[in-house]
Amino acid sequence: MKFMELSKRLPLQNNNSFNVKATSPIAYFPKSLTDLKNLPDLSINPYYILGDGTNTLFVDQQAPAIIKPDFKGINISETSDYYVVNVGASENWHDLVCLCLVKGVFGLENLALIPGSVGAAPVQNIGAYGVEFSDFCYQVKWFDLTTHAIKSMNTIDCHFGYRDSIFKQALYNKGIITEVVLKLPKKWRANLSYGGLNELSESSTPKQIMERVISLRQAKLPDPSVLPNAGSFFKNPIVNLETLNRLQTAYPKVPFYPQENGQIKLAAGWLIEKVGLKGYSTNGVGIHEHQALVLVNYDCNDGKAIVALAKLVQQKVLAKFDVYISPEVRMVTTQGEQDFDDLAIDYECK
Repeated sequence: MKFMELSKRLPLQNNNSFNVKATSPIAYFPKSLTDLKNLPDLSINPYYILGDGTNTLFVDQQAPAIIKPDFKGINISETSDYYVVNVGASENWHDLVCLCLVKGVFGLENLALIPGSVGAAPVQNIGAYGVEFSDFCYQVKWFDLTTHAIKSMNTIDCHFGYRDSIFKQALYNKGIITEVVLKLPKKWRANLSYGGLNELSESSTPKQIMERVISLRQAKLPDPSVLPNAGSFFKNPIVNLETLNRLQTAYPKVPFYPQENGQIKLAAGWLIEKVGLKGYSTNGVGIHEHQALVLVNYDCNDGKAIVALAKLVQQKVLAKFDVYISPEVRMVTTQGEQDFDDLAIDYECK
């Protein structure tokens, strides 16, 4: 085969931002269509497609087979009204945002400093400060593991939702994203709608907005290279108006964000803080002292400890508010990715 195949055991501790220990029996690093076509039959044994590992928690110390795509390259072209940016799936997302800013291609500045690879962006439909990946997605190029063909999928095809897409649903583990195509209008308008940015002047430049976003993120979120974490661990829950009214009766200042479909987004970090878990620690892991939405690894090699803590958080929020919160982070066991609710963990949070 023309792509690198590691038949020996591959340590993964440096390939996940939680820095927990895990080992894969074999890993593949495809970087061409030929490489993808030469992958073995992936339906036989469990496998996991790994990007930068910034949204992955290895629950078991024995991981499944790993596919780590290596598709690089950035090309910027333009039409009369738009810039079109073709990006290899293995490029770093924040590096892409910085490059676009330097090249005078604006619109992604609100998404600065989001960790991970470009290929992970459509899977999760990453978002921050009032902007989502789907706002600028034109195409996602996806290799179908069954037909061995590259498909070009538009925004509608991707079924984007809040931290969701078809790649987490109907097409889950059925293919590999190789390239993303973004389309950004030349007539740029600042998006200052989100808290923290609404203090900026309407005349703020994209560079000023990006600098503020970076400053806000660094103030809220610990650096994974210093304190291992995966950023926001839980998704902000979406509830109906009846639930909001019930919460406001007891907590008049509960933060909430109306959605276009009439539903309400709540702040998971606020809920976690109100159950008294901000700064809590156990078994070498904990909840960050400044941002309750972030679970951190102080001194633990076992992903199960983080899962146990996450379940404790989920249970306490449900008991106090009757609101269910679910993780953004993807849980990977020996058998591949597993649903968080299906994980049985015997760790005790002390």
